[in-house]
Parts: sequence; C-alpha cells; structure tokens
Amino acid sequence: MKNTLLLIAILFYSFTHAQIMPPFNANDQPAAPDYSKEQNWLTLPFRVDGADVIPKSEKWISDSAKAVDVFYIYPTLYDKGATWCADVNDQDLNKRLSKLPVKFQATTFNHVGRVYTPLYRQGKIQCFEDTTGNGALALDFAYQDVKRAFEYYLKNYNNGRPIIIASHSQGTRHSRQLLKDFFDNKEMKEKLVCAYAIGYGIYPDAYEVLKPCPAAEATNCYVTWAAFKDKFVPNEDTLLYGRVCVNPISWKMDTLVAEANCGVLLTLSKTKPFRTKARIKNNYLWVKTSLPFVQGWKVMHLVDFNLFWYEIRKNASLRVAEYLKTRN
Repeated sequence: MKNTLLLIAILFYSFTHAQIMPPFNANDQPAAPDYSKEQNWLTLPFRVDGADVIPKSEKWISDSAKAVDVFYIYPTLYDKGATWCADVNDQDLNKRLSKLPVKFQATTFNHVGRVYTPLYRQGKIQCFEDTTGNGALALDFAYQDVKRAFEYYLKNYNNGRPIIIASHSQGTRHSRQLLKDFFDNKEMKEKLVCAYAIGYGIYPDAYEVLKPCPAAEATNCYVTWAAFKDKFVPNEDTLLYGRVCVNPISWKMDTLVAEANCGVLLTLSKTKPFRTKARIKNNYLWVKTSLPFVQGWKVMHLVDFNLFWYEIRKNASLRVAEYLKTRN
C-alpha cells in the first residue's frame, strides 16, 4: 500500500506543479537508447530484476521453462525535468519505475512469460494536459523508442516465440500504435497470445484485422479497460475512453455484472482479497469494491492493474494454455 500511495502522491504533485516548457524540439531531447546494450532494458529474462518478484505463496518458475514472451510498456512516472522526454540514464526515475509499475504490473505475467521491458524516453506527464500540440509531439517521439525496442526484440530475442503485449496509461498509448504497426495483419496476429492494453482509450475502428477478445480463453486479440466508480460518467473526451471495453472479471464485453473475490495487489507479501463487482455501461468499466481507500475514487486509473492483478494473472495462464494447446 505504501508504494501505491507514493505513486498517487507523485502524480498529484505533477499535475499541481506543472513546469512551463519550451516548444518541443527532437534535437533537445536526451540521447536515444541503444537496445543492443542490456543497460537500456529495465527487465530482461535470465537476470535478477524488478520483474522477478512473485507473491510469497508462489514458487518461481525458471525463465527457461516459459514458452511465451511478454513485452511490457510502462506508464508515466516522468514528472519533472527540463525536457519533454525522459532520459533513460536517470537512475532515480528508473528505480521508481522498477519499484512501482514493474513491480505491480509487469510481474502479473512472470509466471507464464519472459518479461522484456525497454527503457524509453517517455513523455512528461504534462503531455496529457498540454493543449499546444507539443505534448503530442513528445509522445509520438517517445513511441519511436518503443518501436525500435520492439524491432530489436523481434530480431534478437524472440526466436519465433508467442508474444503477450502488456501496457498501462502512456504505455498503452504506445502499445495501441505498436499493435497497429506490427500485429494488424494475419501473420503477426497469429503470434499474439493477447495484448493487455489497459488504461488508455482504444476505438472500435483502430484495427483492420485485430479485434477485442470476446471471451476469457480467446487468443490473437486484445483487451482494454479503464476503471471508474460505479455510476460515475466522465467526460467523453477523456483519454481513458475509447469505446472498447472488456470486463476483467468475466473477460466479456457484455453489460452483465461480474463479481469475484478479487485478489487486489497492494503488496506482494500476501493476497489481499476484496469483493469486487464490475460491469460495462456505455463502454465504461464501472467498479464497486470493498477495497477501503479506493472505493471512494471516481477515477480508478491508478489501480486499473492493481484491482484485478490476480484476475489478470489467472487469465494469462488460461490464454497461454489455450494458445499452446491449439498449436501443438
């Protein structure tokens, strides 16, 4: 819980202490990462890093025993600095990324896949409030790092293995473009177990070939949602709302209420079960939870993953098993 509250404090400070930024200029941004160097990967298989943390109730599964890869794109933690995009050599930022999103998001998949997390020059959190166009330029610039990292991964690490794409918030702004650029075709779609593209709007017409997953066991598809308090209706222009929504308890797109004793991840020391209901209304995910400090939030963006951590973990096992079964 301490780390979750720290993330909340970081984001609140960022939005209330925004710096005045100069116009975006690509030449003024920090140097591009070289993905042939391991130091430019926040997590890699077969080494000890933040993606290796598991609940104490589980035993570690060797990366050599995993048949699937996970390409994870983290959300925004870059909140102060002189440039629109982060420096991948900022060790303080990298430590926060490991202790927060990697620990509480990327680890969701470490029981089924080898986790690859590239460092990238992420856009500053101000990008999402900017109305001048500079923020969008910075985010497009950041995506180019993600794209180059994925290209390097495909050429040097993948070796024909199935892929899970996982992302949140700014990470999903990038992953939805990554899906368009690489997976919106028959050949690459067949390599995709599932994309868990969470916390940023995806529209129904985003892809020609790739579709939302219709059921819990479906593969070669994507899931997305952004969590709101039950009956709260945000502005339709919110970046979180893309008119595609999958319920992360039922894993369906219908409007029925799904309920589970969800394992909510606030600490990896033990499972914290809280009764949670989720339903889709007008393509919003409306949530009721007994989780104490979250239940009053109208926008649950910060815990899109945490609320359903164990549900996602179980679902990843199901989809991977189904994917491998149908291809053996």
